[in-house]
Amino acid sequence: MSPIRSSVEAVVQSYFDGLYEGDAEKLGAIFHPSADLRWVEKGELQVLTVPDWLDRVRKRASAKAEGKPREDFIVTIDRSDDKTAFIKVRCQLPPRFFTDYLVAMKLADGWQIVSKSYRYDLKE
Repeated sequence: MSPIRSSVEAVVQSYFDGLYEGDAEKLGAIFHPSADLRWVEKGELQVLTVPDWLDRVRKRASAKAEGKPREDFIVTIDRSDDKTAFIKVRCQLPPRFFTDYLVAMKLADGWQIVSKSYRYDLKE
């Protein structure tokens, strides 16, 4: 495995761990502060800044604390060069089952997620 791929995968693993554990500090360490999250709700584009999202993460019970099952995996990593990666992942925070599209870039401090777009299905 190339060092670039393993570095990107390490960021994604921190993302998965932070989501499941509800660890806003872990997530904040891998997201660039200017990043945002985007999704469509009721036909309208929604945009949330990373600081606002991290506040929400801090206020909700984690899937881990609630004993919910964990399933997360990388679907694909597409790199255009050694500093840019597009990552498609699947993860769950039941009852929401997500497909996330992450853009990561290698910056001065290492790899960071600079953008997240996602969709989810609700399942009981």
